[in-house]
Amino acid sequence: MDLTPKQAAVLQRILSLGFELIAFPVYPNHVGIRRGNCAALLSPVVPEAFRLFAEPAYLVEGNLSARITLDGRDYFIWKKQRLEATPARRAELALFADDLAEALLPVE
Repeated sequence: MDLTPKQAAVLQRILSLGFELIAFPVYPNHVGIRRGNCAALLSPVVPEAFRLFAEPAYLVEGNLSARITLDGRDYFIWKKQRLEATPARRAELALFADDLAEALLPVE
């Protein structure tokens, strides 16, 4: 993936905030960003920025999950695996999403 200098600067800022790059082979045209147990996919927006491809997700066995409600309880699921969406996990995901949104602001 070719990046512009401004896109590279945005990625450098994201990395300096404790995020790391991660590859999701089923999304080869997107940049994966991870911190802790949370991740998101970014799409390059030419010429100077990125946008979220989808909302950030909690990782289940290293994979992006979906959040569902089953029998009145919230879960993060991936295939047949599920994790309860505890208050601590939801808080971790909310902090990740907020910090990533701030990091995605354009670099002047």
